[in-house]
Amino acid sequence: MRVYLLLMLIAAAVTYLSTPIARMLARKTQAISAVRARDVHVRPTARLGGLAIVAGIVVAVLIASHMPFLSDVFASREVWGITGAALLVALLGWADDVWDLDWLTKLVGQILAAGFMAVMHVQLTTWPLPGQLTIPGSRLSLAVTILFVVATMNAVNFIDGLDGLAAGVIAIGGAAFFVYTYGITLQASPQDFSSLASLMLAVLVGACLGFLPHNFFPAHIFMGDSGSQVLGLVLAGATISVTGHVNIEMTAAEETIPAFVPLLLPVAIILLPFLDMILSVARRLLKGKSPFAADRMHLHHRLLALGHSHRRAVIIMYLWTALFGFAGAALVWWGWRQVLIGTGIGAVVSALLTIGPLRTHGRLLDDDVATGQVPAVSPLPEQESP
Repeated sequence: MRVYLLLMLIAAAVTYLSTPIARMLARKTQAISAVRARDVHVRPTARLGGLAIVAGIVVAVLIASHMPFLSDVFASREVWGITGAALLVALLGWADDVWDLDWLTKLVGQILAAGFMAVMHVQLTTWPLPGQLTIPGSRLSLAVTILFVVATMNAVNFIDGLDGLAAGVIAIGGAAFFVYTYGITLQASPQDFSSLASLMLAVLVGACLGFLPHNFFPAHIFMGDSGSQVLGLVLAGATISVTGHVNIEMTAAEETIPAFVPLLLPVAIILLPFLDMILSVARRLLKGKSPFAADRMHLHHRLLALGHSHRRAVIIMYLWTALFGFAGAALVWWGWRQVLIGTGIGAVVSALLTIGPLRTHGRLLDDDVATGQVPAVSPLPEQESP
């Protein structure tokens, strides 16, 4: 555990220190997010933060490669497959942030990065299902892998709509997934705690934590596509690397559910964004519009419309992510009935906070206090957030 925490700290430090450099580079290359009608930010903001994120991940992985504890992890090509693919999508995102690439070019680049991972043996070859563990055929395995990786990248990109939202959600969800993978490793091989999934999740969480101080409202820099795609790809790579490592046929009945978690946890982490994306596409198609048409009807827009400040809307998303993510991870130690009861109670509390107390004037979570527009003392009623 100490090795993983050290690598997490390294990734966080490198990302934090390199973010100002990425911000200067964004200004020189005019990689700036202008203020559009559907946006919630009110001033042009640099958007190459993803370069700092990938720098933190790469540096931490390079240092990890010299640690004896992780020697077995680096004996295979998988770790370099994930790291190399992360560099590829970071470059793709950089190009998109600077030149605003069309959707087809971005999709082709994402497919190539996912294909590179598969060639480096980061590939879905088994399903966590009793009686049919193996995906029949190498072509189907490749197609399923690419589909899963591209979908995860775009889902993470989809939630990058508020300051600190994507980085915080992936940090929380990644931490929950790390708890799961570390727990599974302890049970499966008590003599060797090293794990590719745990390594990649540790550096992923560290990079997100290092970026958050620069990105939380009011953000000084956005991660852009160069960041959101990297986060999604590393999350997908960690998922693939752990899938199939639990033999369901050898698992007791009461322990069967944790074997299904690897593919479910990433979905749980980005469950709300996935649902929001599906509803958005359906809504636009029903109105006769393009599914790629922009609007202000996304989940985070609706939270703002409920009366939440920018910061409170992000905290609400963090809360729901933690609920679903850690509920999945808890299945490693507790039975599904206990987890279901706890999740139900947590969902009720989260729902009440979503529509209740967190909508009130919370001072430290108010946008005007965060930006220094008003003093954080006894604000007048007319100064309250809508």
